[in-house]
Amino acid sequence: MTTSRPHAASLVSKSAMVGYLPLVIFVALLGYLSIASSNFLTPATFDLILRQAVPTIIICMGLSVVVMAGGDDVVSGGIDLSIPATAVLSAAIIAQQVTNQGTPLAAALVMALGAAVLVGAVNAILVVRIGMTPLLATLATSVAVVGIIKVVTSSRRINVNDPTIVWLRDGTIAGVSVSVVSTFLLFLILFFVAHRTRWGLNLQAVGGSREAAEVSGISARKFVAQSFIVASLTGGLAAMFVLARGSGSTPGTEENLLLEMVLATFLGAAFSPRRVVTLWGAVLGAVLVSALSIGFKSIGVNVFWTGCIKGALILVVVASASLSTRVASRGRAA
Repeated sequence: MTTSRPHAASLVSKSAMVGYLPLVIFVALLGYLSIASSNFLTPATFDLILRQAVPTIIICMGLSVVVMAGGDDVVSGGIDLSIPATAVLSAAIIAQQVTNQGTPLAAALVMALGAAVLVGAVNAILVVRIGMTPLLATLATSVAVVGIIKVVTSSRRINVNDPTIVWLRDGTIAGVSVSVVSTFLLFLILFFVAHRTRWGLNLQAVGGSREAAEVSGISARKFVAQSFIVASLTGGLAAMFVLARGSGSTPGTEENLLLEMVLATFLGAAFSPRRVVTLWGAVLGAVLVSALSIGFKSIGVNVFWTGCIKGALILVVVASASLSTRVASRGRAA
């Protein structure tokens, strides 16, 4: 017994080190960018980072809710790869209705949110009723939604000059971008719902241990299904900021959003003492990913290389999480 305790402590320490590895890599990259670009560490750049990060932050919060309900296992746990496509589809619907049909923005937003809820309902049925793994189900849904986007937009960009969209893009409140303030308020609402309401506590109980939740009388299937609806709704809300950031709808932007969402959400787990996905961790992860993208752009790195780097970082984040969990399990067993 006396010899196993130091070994167990060593394994726990190694688990913590592995869990922090992605964060260390990001800090090193950001440190390099601050040296390579003289304008990187300036208030103007920080404001740009926050404004550019807004759509990613919102969809990351949606993914966090799904992970909180389904668990951290990327393959069999909670994951929703269709949120970025849902955001771009909602943006396409709004752009098509406002620019080409003359529909009022409020009515177009209702249509977009309705489409988003429909996508979430399809995901819920595939996972909860049919029994598909969330990874495969939401990947299939994402591919289908991308096809619908091309139909809605005829694979063309649609500009949007609606005053509300322009206000979200350029407006400020007390010197802070309207989009940043709006996103912060949305974060507070979701954080309150997830951590201060019975629904949120039950959701976390399901994600922590589905068997224990079922024994306690909590319907795990119901909360998993609802998490997909909430995630799709965040995609619908993110559409407004996708339009503001790009001054319109551009098919294909879901690919970069998907990379950033997965990378930021699971990177954010490094901020948690238990190495689990959290709302606030996902927000910080999205800001770091945005800073990385803007930093690479400022020093002239090709956008295709930036995508390759993000893909490699996703592998590092997921692999380190898996290794950290494995090492921690060995430590508990010892």
